[in-house]
Amino acid sequence: EVQLVESGGGSVQAGGSLRLSCAASGFTFDDYNIGWFRQAPGKEREGVSAVNSNGGHPYYADSVRGRFTISWDNAKNTAYLQMNSLKPEDTAVYYCAGSIVDAGLLMGSYTHWGQGTQVTVSA
Repeated sequence: EVQLVESGGGSVQAGGSLRLSCAASGFTFDDYNIGWFRQAPGKEREGVSAVNSNGGHPYYADSVRGRFTISWDNAKNTAYLQMNSLKPEDTAVYYCAGSIVDAGLLMGSYTHWGQGTQVTVSA
């Protein structure tokens, strides 16, 4: 059974940094793609970043490009989202998700989801 567990969320002031982790089990990264999504209160869930299984170019939403960096560690079966220059509008619950296809930020193609981790950025 595929399991994804996020960690690393927290509260930070604007301009600060956080690194989210997504520990994966039940599959290997050779067979999978990891995406990060977020949902702010009262808003729809949106794609943030994704990386495909062959190590090709990552995907980023325009709102985070240049500030966030996605990466993975095959040895640890863990994906990371390094978030720098955080803004109050980045406040949301962040979810990692897995897909057997290179889905980019297409949420509907992700079949496995973590429980989410809260990120709060204060002005």
